[in-house]
Amino acid sequence: MGKVIAVANQKGGVGKTTTTINLAASLAILDRKVLLIDADPQANASSGLGFDVGKERTSIYECVIGEASLREAIESTDVDGLDIVCSHIDLVGSELELLSLPNRERIMTHLIDEIREEYDYIFIDCSPSLGLITVNSLTAADSVIIPVQAEYFALEGISKLLNTIKLIKTRLNPALEIEGFLLTMYDARLRLGNQIYEELKKHFRELVFDTVIQRNVKLSESPSHGLPVFLYAPESKGALNHMQLAKELISREK
Repeated sequence: MGKVIAVANQKGGVGKTTTTINLAASLAILDRKVLLIDADPQANASSGLGFDVGKERTSIYECVIGEASLREAIESTDVDGLDIVCSHIDLVGSELELLSLPNRERIMTHLIDEIREEYDYIFIDCSPSLGLITVNSLTAADSVIIPVQAEYFALEGISKLLNTIKLIKTRLNPALEIEGFLLTMYDARLRLGNQIYEELKKHFRELVFDTVIQRNVKLSESPSHGLPVFLYAPESKGALNHMQLAKELISREK
């Protein structure tokens, strides 16, 4: 049965979508069958994998409002073994459409249950806002990866997200675990990056991934080419970091 991992942080600009795309692609390269669900109305994960988000297609929006099954929305990517369910700006409006529905927080859970057996990993790229779709994503997930930018204010945002996770665990999904905190945009030359990593380790110990994602130009450029960094610049630090992260994630399963 596939493991469902939400990638979430209520603070924007922390490398959440970059992490989701490149971790999912790295696991696919390691012969895992992976599905990426883009649950962010900005649809950056969709465009980052080369999909035209303005084009008519069955997206996660149609699935959430009950017009399509998740299977109908699945599309193949340029990476063998990696599929995607694209997002659309209409997803913003779905929050209002869902409000009157019974069990509205579990819609994503029911959608994923239908295809869960077909994948090793299912990643959900969450929106930075804590709306009903993000609540749905966390309710459907087995665990959550929290990317943390190597900067001073990054630690302030974590407490809000941890409160949210605690609420979800209490009310909707008791099995939800933190998969790990991932330090992103790390620059070894700056003392601050090391301080943030030490602070994370002090507070969260083994929940912090050993792998850090370094600042890398190729990693920043690859989404504009619609490619994961492994296809855009396979020898770059960004590609190597994400492959190391994928191996660390697999090793945790054993």
